[in-house]
Amino acid sequence: MLILLPPSEAKAVPRLGKPLDLDSLAFPGLGPTREKVLGALVDLCSPEADPELPMHSVVLAEHAARTLGIGPTQRDLLHLNSLVRSAATARADHVYTGVLYDALDPDSLSTAARRRAASRLAVTSALFGLVRPGDRIPAYRLSGDTSLPGLGPVAAAWRPVLGAAVEDALGYGLLVDLRSTTYAAFWRPPAYLAHRVATVRVLHESNGRRQVVSHFNKATKGRIVRAALEHGANPRNPAALADLLRDLGWKVEEAPPGRAGTQLDVVVDEL
Repeated sequence: MLILLPPSEAKAVPRLGKPLDLDSLAFPGLGPTREKVLGALVDLCSPEADPELPMHSVVLAEHAARTLGIGPTQRDLLHLNSLVRSAATARADHVYTGVLYDALDPDSLSTAARRRAASRLAVTSALFGLVRPGDRIPAYRLSGDTSLPGLGPVAAAWRPVLGAAVEDALGYGLLVDLRSTTYAAFWRPPAYLAHRVATVRVLHESNGRRQVVSHFNKATKGRIVRAALEHGANPRNPAALADLLRDLGWKVEEAPPGRAGTQLDVVVDEL
């Protein structure tokens, strides 16, 4: 089983740790694209300023901030990005934070669940393509819907190479796709994998109405992953995953299989 997670927009900044070593990351076939995306990001955030035109650096910084969707109070993120090659690194599951990762709480997993996480989890990243929980990465700011100068949309940069990496890691197992819409655009499972693909949507039910609520969605997905890792089962198809989630206490509804796989709706009424 391979579980694809989205990254978090917020990231913890490592204070100590070796600098980034792209060759040490999982999925080595993504190395050339990682170099391209990283180079485009660094060039955007650390351009050479003209000392004779002091306003030029201000204009360049404003352009970088607009490109990355960074507000006036977040300009320190430009400096963070400019240092990604030399900044301290930490485990990816410590750098990524937020609701999903708080609910997953990787540090408190049992020893057996941590071993399963190392081989069953992969995080989709705008900067690195895919990383394993134990990969050492720096903090950075790059959203999946960004278009970088000289590179174009990062989703388009990853699309030609991500499929081979996912399928190699997947083998003959079940793909559980928990990515958000933005990161799902990086790669979509081909039709020949549909019978082994499950996507999970979390619906909040209140007063007879159901809707997707971001906080419920992320927190529940984190709890689902945690429970599945602790349980240890390795379902081979979407129906078996649905049965596992029901055994773990969730209300699950299966949609008919389609070309993109089977959607499982997890219905919750409280956080």
